[in-house]
Amino acid sequence: MKERIDKIIASQGKYSRTEVKKLIKNGSVKLNGAVVHSPEEKADAENDVISLNGEAICFRRFLYIMMNKPQGVISATSDRTQRTVLDLLPDEMRRDGLFPAGRLDGDTTGFVLITDDGETAHKMLSPKSHVSKVYLARLAYPLSSETADIFKTGVILSDGSVCMSAVLTLLEDGETPLVKVILKQGMYHQIKRMFASCGNRVIALKRIQIGGVTLDSKLKEGECRLLTADEIKKLTQMEEQK
Repeated sequence: MKERIDKIIASQGKYSRTEVKKLIKNGSVKLNGAVVHSPEEKADAENDVISLNGEAICFRRFLYIMMNKPQGVISATSDRTQRTVLDLLPDEMRRDGLFPAGRLDGDTTGFVLITDDGETAHKMLSPKSHVSKVYLARLAYPLSSETADIFKTGVILSDGSVCMSAVLTLLEDGETPLVKVILKQGMYHQIKRMFASCGNRVIALKRIQIGGVTLDSKLKEGECRLLTADEIKKLTQMEEQK
């Protein structure tokens, strides 16, 4: 599909439409090797070669960003009083339309997907999709022997809500054990409420996986990177991974 070349370049987030028009006027933009003279010139972003100052632009119709969210940062597009995950993005990853696909509590760390692909985000968040999400939880008290069975059966929360079956695995035993929880649901404060219903308390929580995509262990808290082609494929085929 062909679109105005100024719109294509501006969609990548580094330059505004006004800035792109100035670059075109200065002869800095080429299309398939030929200098572009008008911002209204049409191009196919996925098949044509668009270059700026001699460097080809790698066009991305959608961005898929993996962030390792730190504590105290909220999963929102904007907020007057608190930092959001979008505030942590480096300049080269910023562009209009980005949003966090799903939420993590302010005190929960780990994998947040930031994208401008609304269709994929909808599939990921839809209750019908049952996309699995994996968490590590540090508990305040020793894990009772029956808790895993209760999780498997379906925890009943204090308000009467019944959670879907979840997988609970003990990773580190002791007074404050570390456990792994696999959910296919996304209720408000769900993991914290599930453990509370079982007489325990979560003191630290981190999401490490969404569907078939695992948080990059090299990412420090607050850091992010673009998903690889393989990760994007796994993400966009989530319905097959239920």
